[in-house]
Amino acid sequence: MRIEQLEYIAAVTRLGSLRRAAEELHLSQPALSETVRNLERELGVDLLERKRSGATISAEGRELLPHIAGVIEAVDRLRGAAGDQHRVSRMIRLGTVNTATVPLLIPAVREFRATHPVTQVEVVGAQQAEIHRALLEGSFDLGLVNCLQGDDVPPTLETTVLLRGRPVVCLRPDSPLAARPTVSAVDLLDGREPLIVMRSGYLMHRFIHRLLAGRTPSFSYSTDGAEMGKLMVAEGLGVTVLPDFSVVGDPLERGGAITHRPLADGEATEVLLMIQRRRAGSVPRAVRDLHELFVRRADTPGTPRATAP
Repeated sequence: MRIEQLEYIAAVTRLGSLRRAAEELHLSQPALSETVRNLERELGVDLLERKRSGATISAEGRELLPHIAGVIEAVDRLRGAAGDQHRVSRMIRLGTVNTATVPLLIPAVREFRATHPVTQVEVVGAQQAEIHRALLEGSFDLGLVNCLQGDDVPPTLETTVLLRGRPVVCLRPDSPLAARPTVSAVDLLDGREPLIVMRSGYLMHRFIHRLLAGRTPSFSYSTDGAEMGKLMVAEGLGVTVLPDFSVVGDPLERGGAITHRPLADGEATEVLLMIQRRRAGSVPRAVRDLHELFVRRADTPGTPRATAP
């Protein structure tokens, strides 16, 4: 049983319908209905009365409402007490797939430190599925993830798009491919340069598999995250494909160790950088402040990115 399941039941009761509750909670109606059904199966009670005209709280559900309200109030008191206890010092855990680290993540954390000098920010590199799971379990407060335009996002997470970009080929300036205005999938397959790909579970692994149509390059490496991929490129191990906002403005690019070229086959593909957090009735102030700081910095003119939102 999760507290948000009880909060959803309370919303249905307060608003009088499943549809209005879904709209207020920014969930799809099927997702809300399924969450409630899971709770009903766990309790062995039909909490909602479902009719053609819609779903409302059932008689059994109304009998349980005082207990549901009591649990929600107790959790709110616990969160409030924890917030008071840690108003001077608190840790925020931020999960990231290691993208847009230099142009966005580091400046945001640096600026946050200026206004929250005693709040520790722990930045944890992880794959997207791990970040989603940790956000839902409460072990991460915020998550930075990538997705392709049109991908579904978990309805139980609040999602805000920060940056929009395109996949590009990241390579050394002295690479043979750097002489070309664009790089194609055939260029990545011909073996002239080893291909450095992200491990399975990362968005760019899925994109590369789609770009190459299942074909395998003659030689390749695999690694975790954009930061290691850029270092391997800088050391001459090969080329990699990353969102442009992970390359533009990076110290390795500014120092001339790496550069990038557009993908001839992928210029229509859009990559989104998103910040996510669990939907909850009470969010600690420090977490809200860091979230708002990311959103504000993403909208700041001069934030390095190749594609405007």
